[in-house]
Amino acid sequence: MGVLLLELNEINFEQVQRYAARGQLPVLAGLIERHGLCRTTSERRYEELEPWIQWVTAHTGLTLAEHGIYRLGDVDERSPDQIWEVLERQGVRVGAISPMNAVNRCTDAAFFMPDPWTTSKITGKRLARLFPPVAAAVNGNADARITPGTALRLLTGLVSNALPGNYGGYVADVAAAARGRSWRKAMLLDRLLADVFVREVRTHRPGFASLFLNAGAHIQHHYLFNSAVYEGGLRNPDWYVSPDADPVLDVYSLYDAIVGQIRSAFPQHRLMLATGLHQDPHGQLTMYWRLREHAAFLTAAGVPFARVEPRMSRDFVAFCDDAAQAEAAQQRLSSITSQEGKPLFTVDNRGDSLFVELTWSADIPADFVYRRGNETVGGLREAVAFVAIKNGEHNGEGYFVDTGRTAGDVVAFPLTELPAHIASACGARWERAAA
Repeated sequence: MGVLLLELNEINFEQVQRYAARGQLPVLAGLIERHGLCRTTSERRYEELEPWIQWVTAHTGLTLAEHGIYRLGDVDERSPDQIWEVLERQGVRVGAISPMNAVNRCTDAAFFMPDPWTTSKITGKRLARLFPPVAAAVNGNADARITPGTALRLLTGLVSNALPGNYGGYVADVAAAARGRSWRKAMLLDRLLADVFVREVRTHRPGFASLFLNAGAHIQHHYLFNSAVYEGGLRNPDWYVSPDADPVLDVYSLYDAIVGQIRSAFPQHRLMLATGLHQDPHGQLTMYWRLREHAAFLTAAGVPFARVEPRMSRDFVAFCDDAAQAEAAQQRLSSITSQEGKPLFTVDNRGDSLFVELTWSADIPADFVYRRGNETVGGLREAVAFVAIKNGEHNGEGYFVDTGRTAGDVVAFPLTELPAHIASACGARWERAAA
């Protein structure tokens, strides 16, 4: 018997229970009824509630103050030990599909494919072929700019990896996306990752394997106000999403099906579900924007840099030749403001690189004019893609379900204890990473 961890990023299980009370999500409802719903705790400050922080905690057993990894993509070979290499050293064969902000340091993993934003080695020929189009599709999803080449490679990967029983789901995702329900593209990618996970576990039979799914977090952030079980007073405009659509139920239903599929495929395995944190409804109108061409914008703005790498949503990293260039780049970016002097970007200078967020959260109409130092310029609307109206915000409480427990023995615990819980289930001991 092995242990499988499904990382359902930021899913709100209280909403899952509300849907279940309406007779929906039968697999998840059954698991909660039989095995209970546990709560996990993490950081308290809102600015420290980010999935790329909490999932590092879930993988290392360390708090943010201890592991020090604050940004997506910051994990590297020098980062603290993660659950996979700790188990591997004790003879447990491990695998992972798309774990957030995690690096592959295993010497003989059964399979390992990093998330689309993290540079790390890939273990498995099938995964090495699949990773580039998946990463390109995820990073192009904000403005629907998936190139024909990416689409073709993704289609090839889908044909090679999709489980026959799920063909109908892929067709439905494509058809719905073509009708304007863009959230189904994110669901298609999660459906594909889940099918890949089932194939890899069947082939390699690891003692422990994890699967990270992010479509639910993405959809909650964008469409939580459209949920049939949302109890607040805010609504998304009709031009943004049809009022009769419930994207949250769509993705929760996908996860219900995925969990059921994995339970059926591996009935002897111990299954764990974890969310890391969850989302609550946001309380005001906030808009997200993303640069279309990061390098072109920086060049036109006179920002010096060596190269630029997009991150999730509105974030990117500008790498510089040295600290002096980074300082000059920070000053130039900080000079980009609205006419009223409000910054368009926030900049975290990390020596020879800058982590940058496009934090302007109001509308950007076609006639929007802004300042670049002493210069007044326009054209920003053409340089950015509208990402979303923010519907969900982070809450540090997460949820956890374990088929090795019964409903009566569920207790809350800090997220730092998750690796020890996994190790114990695998018959191993948790060697807490050095802070």
